[in-house]
Amino acid sequence: MKSKERKIELASAADLFSTEQERQDAKLERLQHIPLSELYPFPDHPFSVKDDDTMQETVESVKERGILTPAIVRPREGGGYEIVAGHRRKRACELAGLDTMPAIVRDVDRDTAIIIMVDTNIQRENISPMEKAKALKMKLDAIKRQGARLDLTCDQVGHKLDGKKSVEVIAEQAGESKTQVQRYIRLNNLSPQLQQMVEDKKMAVTPASEIAYLKPEEQALLVETIESEQATPSLSQAQRMKKLSQSGELNEDTMLGIMSEEKKPEVDKIIFTSDTLQKYFPRSYTPKQMQETIIKLLDQWHKRRQRNQER
Repeated sequence: MKSKERKIELASAADLFSTEQERQDAKLERLQHIPLSELYPFPDHPFSVKDDDTMQETVESVKERGILTPAIVRPREGGGYEIVAGHRRKRACELAGLDTMPAIVRDVDRDTAIIIMVDTNIQRENISPMEKAKALKMKLDAIKRQGARLDLTCDQVGHKLDGKKSVEVIAEQAGESKTQVQRYIRLNNLSPQLQQMVEDKKMAVTPASEIAYLKPEEQALLVETIESEQATPSLSQAQRMKKLSQSGELNEDTMLGIMSEEKKPEVDKIIFTSDTLQKYFPRSYTPKQMQETIIKLLDQWHKRRQRNQER
């Protein structure tokens, strides 16, 4: 009988002549100045980078003070680094004429990188509805994949499921209600044409999230109907179309009947989104906490106003 051959792995020269401390130090995150040519965008990055007025302000800041907050990058399989957080900063460096950018190299897997990428961008004020929708969906999928691997903790971002549903964790971290997060995620089921209407703010998030329940062919029919009627569906109309779709009764005639209705004038109301209010509150505040605080402050202001009038 032939004896079984044993494969012997030889240590590299670096391993032989380096100490354990040196090997551990090599794994630590370090601040590096990386050439811009070695920095690549994160695949399917949902947040746009625009050369607008805000970008120009960033460029001027970079010229004057440099990059104050390093980017976060991870090693790229094909060489170089993927940007996890810092796409706008890289663009600002390019426009400012710099060759390198300070960055922290973090060796994390793709799902952890997605969570970091979303969390470092989601609180920005100028995020469009579809950017937010795609980002939240990416994070939800990443968390679910981590759960499937029984890896429910990400030390880098402090993420733990702790028995909660993934969407509840996302809602808490984004400062949104669970229902609102579900609405945004559902927008990913819209056809490209309807997504563009949401992006252009021709259709609000809430009715659009109801329209997202329609079948692809029904959504295509709705696009044609919107063009012919020159009107987008209200929340009530969207809900009725959703109901008819679920019962198999939504067709060209029933859709046209709903969309050709004369809309009732909306009652004047003031709406503050959580994105608008978030900058005035700690990130940990939920929409309900923000609402309660605002009501309390308005009540105090009203009482002071009454006392001043009585004097």
